[in-house]
Amino acid sequence: MTAVAEAPPARPGARGPARRQGAGPGAWFLVLPALVPVLVLSVGPLLYGILLAFTDAQSGRTTATRWIGALNFRDLLHDTLFWESFRIGLVWAAGVTVPQFLLALGLALLLDQDLRLRGFARALAIVPWAMPEVVVGIMWRLVYHPDVGVLNETLRDLGLGGGRDWLSGLATALPAVIVVGVWAGLPQTTVALLAGLQNVPRELHEAAAVDGAGAWRRFRAVTWPTLRPVALAITALNLIWNLNSFALVYVLTSGGPGGRTRLPMLFAYEEAFRYGQFGYAAAMGCVLVAVVAVLLAVFLAGRLRGGAET
Repeated sequence: MTAVAEAPPARPGARGPARRQGAGPGAWFLVLPALVPVLVLSVGPLLYGILLAFTDAQSGRTTATRWIGALNFRDLLHDTLFWESFRIGLVWAAGVTVPQFLLALGLALLLDQDLRLRGFARALAIVPWAMPEVVVGIMWRLVYHPDVGVLNETLRDLGLGGGRDWLSGLATALPAVIVVGVWAGLPQTTVALLAGLQNVPRELHEAAAVDGAGAWRRFRAVTWPTLRPVALAITALNLIWNLNSFALVYVLTSGGPGGRTRLPMLFAYEEAFRYGQFGYAAAMGCVLVAVVAVLLAVFLAGRLRGGAET
């Protein structure tokens, strides 16, 4: 018979295999200060807005609000003004996000160099980030002013005309607002990319330079693979933020002229607080939340796929 070796007896006081323990009441108590504001200020209003989208809620009415099912969504499906605002919102979001990323990437690469007064330049680059959107909008309204604006005064001095009302022209309003959006959102994108550049090993750059690689080849082979996750994350967030923009465009143009800058959030705001159609505006908000959820799902799926491949 084959002898079976017996396990040695456990030493007194020795612990057995570690077991995963569930979160106790104390852990949930520590989470509550962060969880309660999220539930009260985010999840609660979201659920109430979804519920409101299935009613005929209006301001100033004396009769009770009725449940009307998907009638608001059916009307929204045939609302050409809303879908036009949605198209404008996509143009705005892409028109701000793409040049914003390209300019921020160039600025981050510049601020990552060993320059004189680099700390001062970095602090100066984030100044627009510290300004509220309302202040930014008022400032740029003065820049675009047809009579005393800096832009028109500069064009007059250069002999290129002047006196154009940039924010009231049908052809110039949306491009002018996009320029402001790019300028206002440039700092946070620059900071995110600059933080990503700090993780690029300097030794790899030095080795590539010794091998004779030029600046573009070093960026493509060394910098971009490390920077790509940060670039994808900040681009996705910028796209979502820009699609949900409200304050900046509202201060600049209030959606005009002729609805040329009426973003979806502005359209929903007007339906709710100008025309009192709370239920219909809530349905618009639900559509926007669904679009943002799809964008997030696509982004997270891409990140998970990329992580699995690596």
